[in-house]
Amino acid sequence: MSGFSISEKNQQELLKLARSSISCYLDQRQYMKYETSDPELTAPGAVFVTLTSGGNLRGCIGTTEARGPLWEAVLQLACAAAFQDSRFRPLSATELKHVHIEISVLSPMMRVGSHEEIQQNTHGVMVKRGRSSGLFLPQVWEHFDKREDFLSELCSQKAGLPRDAYKMPDTELYVFTVFPFEEP
Repeated sequence: MSGFSISEKNQQELLKLARSSISCYLDQRQYMKYETSDPELTAPGAVFVTLTSGGNLRGCIGTTEARGPLWEAVLQLACAAAFQDSRFRPLSATELKHVHIEISVLSPMMRVGSHEEIQQNTHGVMVKRGRSSGLFLPQVWEHFDKREDFLSELCSQKAGLPRDAYKMPDTELYVFTVFPFEEP
């Protein structure tokens, strides 16, 4: 589940692409054009793009499954985080210069049989029960001291489930790791 990475050169390219795509969308209300033959960037990738401003969350949107090339996911999800995260108003052109971008490339999801298999500060977690689901990236662990608090908040805040749903036998738990990188 661990051990994947992206070259430093391509990390910088993807961060530049994320910022440029937001800027292009602000200017032209359409996605920018981009082409590459780099195998690392054209490989399928599941990605989350997180925007912060002044250390506060400003937008975060991603996908748990690779649906296309990594570069395309970053381009589209950067714009989605900037303009479609329902928790925030759409990003303005004046805000863009103050926004910090982080990209998290996800490993494939792996179902676990119990919450006790979840490794604190390592795993991201997706909880699923019926039609409800929610996800926390591994970076969210920094806000919690105990696994139970992390999982309770995931269930209630992100999935709209009872706080102890992670203990229930009809709740599915999935873990993943990320390769995160961000602007300086």
